[in-house]
Formats: sequence, C-alpha cells, structure tokens
Amino acid sequence: MISIILLTQEEMGRGLLNAVEHVLGNRPERLDIQPIDYHQSQEALVQALSERIRTIDQGDGVLVLADIYGSSHTNAACQLLEPGRIELVSGINLPMLVRVLNYRNLSMDALLRKAQSGGKEGIVRAISTARVTEGK
Repeated sequence: MISIILLTQEEMGRGLLNAVEHVLGNRPERLDIQPIDYHQSQEALVQALSERIRTIDQGDGVLVLADIYGSSHTNAACQLLEPGRIELVSGINLPMLVRVLNYRNLSMDALLRKAQSGGKEGIVRAISTARVTEGK
C-alpha cells in the first residue's frame, strides 16, 4: 500500500484529515501530515520531509500531496522525488484525497492518474435544482 503525506499548512492538513475521517469513517493508515513552517529554511524542510518519508514508507512508495506547485515547500519536496517511488501531486482537494485513499493498492503510476483525475473531476459547477415559478 502506497503511503501518503499531506504537505500543507498545518490547519489545512488537519482539516483534510478530519474530513477524510468523517467521509471514510476512520483514519486511514499510513497517512500523515508534514506541516509547513514558514520560518523554517528550505534545507530544514527537505530534512523534515525526508525523515517523514523514511518513517511512513513501508516499501511501496510515498505519494506527497501538496497545495500549490512552485511554492517553497513543493520546491523542497521536488528535491526528494524518485520516479515510481516518491512522487508529488499538487492542487490537493478532498475529492483527490478520497480517491487516492481508495486506490492506493494500485501501482504508483495508476495512483498518480487517479489523483489527477480525482482532483479535476471533484471540481464541479453546480446547476440549480430550484424551480422557477413564473409570475412570482
């Protein structure tokens, strides 16, 4: 099973974790948060994330889900990427996270596709179901 790290502001990561616990009914195993400390150097973040990856990985790889690509913390994470073993997808949202958690027994490549599709397909423009009555 592929392990997952949420690389976000601490409040955002905890919010996503709480939401996924509510949706799935429990806290999924091998899911952790690497909170961002904006006062931490990039080198210190690389070290902290590297340690978190070593701690959570049980041999199947680690998928890091982050908020914004190109930020200091995702740039730090990019220094640790190993194709097929340690991967990063940014733009995390709840539909992406739920989909990833439901499919993390797939290969890393398949899971990366699920993450991207879950993120994109989870963004939906709602259509009003209210009935409009003429004359009122």
